Amino acid sequence: MKNWITFPQVQGMASRQAHTKMPEGTYERELGKEGFFGPATQMHHKHPPTGWVDWQGPLKPRAFDLTKINEMQSSPWKAASVLSNPHTKVRFWRLDGAMDHLVRNGDGDELLFVHEGQGELFCDYGRMEIRDGDYVMIPRGTMWRITPAAPMSVLMIEATNDSYRLPEKGLVGRHAIFDPAMLDVPQIDEKFRAQQDEKSWKLLIKRREEISTVTYPFNPLDAVGWHGDLTVVRINWRDIRPLTSHRYHLPPSAHTTFLANRFVVCTFVPRPAESDPDALKLPFFHNNDDFDEVLFYHRGNFFSRDNIHAGMMTIHPCGFTHGPHPKALAMASQSKGGHMLDEVAVMIDARDALDIGAAASKVEFAGYVDSWQPKKEAAE
Repeated sequence: MKNWITFPQVQGMASRQAHTKMPEGTYERELGKEGFFGPATQMHHKHPPTGWVDWQGPLKPRAFDLTKINEMQSSPWKAASVLSNPHTKVRFWRLDGAMDHLVRNGDGDELLFVHEGQGELFCDYGRMEIRDGDYVMIPRGTMWRITPAAPMSVLMIEATNDSYRLPEKGLVGRHAIFDPAMLDVPQIDEKFRAQQDEKSWKLLIKRREEISTVTYPFNPLDAVGWHGDLTVVRINWRDIRPLTSHRYHLPPSAHTTFLANRFVVCTFVPRPAESDPDALKLPFFHNNDDFDEVLFYHRGNFFSRDNIHAGMMTIHPCGFTHGPHPKALAMASQSKGGHMLDEVAVMIDARDALDIGAAASKVEFAGYVDSWQPKKEAAE
């Protein structure tokens, strides 16, 4: 337990309940610790906290159009590096043909999010069909390969020297958001047995970003059975039932799907907007000064962001205030709430500063930092 220096205080004109009944003509900004779980203060400002007119220096918010990464790669270890730190590596992998080799990650668990396409995953544990919107968690040390039925785009999130876990669900119980029974596992079925052959197969093992190649005179995916509680698991965003509140805008942490020791992965899926007339109806301005925040936009109408389309990624480094764009603010002020927010996005909150990969820098949307300016259109 951390013995925070915390004792609630009130100064000036302020609401008593966070994210509701803001003083007229003000904009709320939350300063918090531990990603919305620690001490926090709600500031009330005369102007939007993102109302900058110029930005110099490396801390600026950035956006990348990953759809412009066009090179197809037969191996995930050749996928474009987008973001990284010592605890996670984010890659964007495009694949249009069957892998002719197996791979194994010796650096940590791998989480695949299928952005586009469909196919089959073959691994130590058997076979499973995968499609757009699937999360596929592959434990460290697992052998696997993919055979696409259609070209695939995959966001890869490595838990470097770490393992993925499910979040604690507290008061709402273990079946909330998604029941663990919804997690699918590979099957040792007829198609899995049919791919077992006596031909030469190569296994590419990644460890400390170096590749070792092991050659077998047979297919090492030759299991005939298994039992235990360690395996590949799959969950699709369509199976996630988000926590909602019609009277209070829930923070991103309410949408946590997987977590590791130094970062979390959250999923935003379609949900009803808050309908209470006093409730904030969009993400609140905030300083999340313990995490770099990353969003990958999968599909839908991204209501709180301008100049964003499916397949783009944004990063808001910790250390500055961020929040909705002016268009979203205007829409929220006119909305009575209750309508469906139709968006699907993957969020990564990393405790340690993320470095931008060369592939991401080449597809950066340079005008993103200016898109909070209400009277100036961002450069295309």
